[in-house]
Amino acid sequence: MDLVAITFQSVLLLLGIGVFGFLIVQRKVVAENALGALSNLALDLALPCLVFVNIVSSFSPQEIPDWWVLPLWWVVFTGLAALLTGMFMFVSKKTTRREFAMSLFLHNGLFFTLAILTGMFGASSPYIVSLFLFMIFYPAFLFNIYPFFFGKNERKINWRRIFNIVFISTILALVIRFADIQTYVPSIVLTILTMLGAMTVPLLMLVIGGSLSLDFQRKGKIYSGEIAKFVLIKNLLFPLIFLGVLLIIRPSYQIALLLILQSAVPPVTALPIFTKRVGGNESIVNQFLLASFIGSLVSIPLIISLFTMFFPGG
Repeated sequence: MDLVAITFQSVLLLLGIGVFGFLIVQRKVVAENALGALSNLALDLALPCLVFVNIVSSFSPQEIPDWWVLPLWWVVFTGLAALLTGMFMFVSKKTTRREFAMSLFLHNGLFFTLAILTGMFGASSPYIVSLFLFMIFYPAFLFNIYPFFFGKNERKINWRRIFNIVFISTILALVIRFADIQTYVPSIVLTILTMLGAMTVPLLMLVIGGSLSLDFQRKGKIYSGEIAKFVLIKNLLFPLIFLGVLLIIRPSYQIALLLILQSAVPPVTALPIFTKRVGGNESIVNQFLLASFIGSLVSIPLIISLFTMFFPGG
C-alpha cells in the first residue's frame, strides 16, 4: 500500500473515533460534565504512560547516537511555525484572532504523526522513537504557552506546566535507558502502562467528538468565513511553505519526514479544552479543529504525495 493511502486511512481512523464521541454525547450515553474528566484522564494519565513505555521499550542511545539533534530540529520547526502564525493571524477578524492564532500554532504533532508513522512503518519502527525525542519538549511547551494567547493575567511562567507529568515521565524514561536499567522494570508494569497509554488517542478523539456534539445541540454561530481561511492556511499553505524550506536546506529523509508531517497535521486535539480553561471561544476552536480534521483527509495525502516526489525514501 502506498504512503498516500496509508495517510488517508490514518486520518480516517482518527475521525472515525471522533464520530463515536459525537454519537455517545448525542444519545446521552456520556453526560456533558464527564467530558472534562475524560480529557484529564487522557492528558494526565494515558499520555505520560504512552511516552514512557515507548522510550523505555524502543529507545537505544547506542543505535541513535545523534538523538540530541532531534529536539533541536523541533526548535527550528517551532520558530518557523511561530513566524508563519505571526504573518497569517491577521487575516482573521479581531474578535477571533486569538483563537485563530492559537489553532494555527499549536499543532497535533504527536498523535496524528504517531498514527501516520505507525501506518507507514509499523508500531516498532525507529521512526516512532524519533518522533518522541523530536517532541520531547513539546508537552511542556504546550501546557505553558497556550495561556499567552489570552490576557495579561495568564502571562506569568507556570513552572507546574513546564514540569508537568508528561515531561517528567519522558525524563524518567530517558534516565532509565541511559542508565541501562530498563531490564529491571517489571514486564507487568510495562504491560499495564502500555494498555493505559493506548487509551490516549481514543480518549482525546472521543472528547473532541463529544464537544462538537454539544456545539450542535447549542446551535451556536457557524464561522464559515473564518473556517475557510483557517483550513486554507493551516492545511495547505503551512505545509507547502515548509516543503519549500525543506527543498532549500535538504535535511536527512527522517528529519524531512518529521518536519513535513508536523507542518501538515491539524491543531492539537486538546485545544478546545485549553481554550475553555482560559475563557476563550471554545465553539470556534472546535469548528477550526473539525474543519481541519476533515480537510486533512485530502490535504495530508496530497502533501505526502508531493513530498515523496522530492524525498523518495530513506
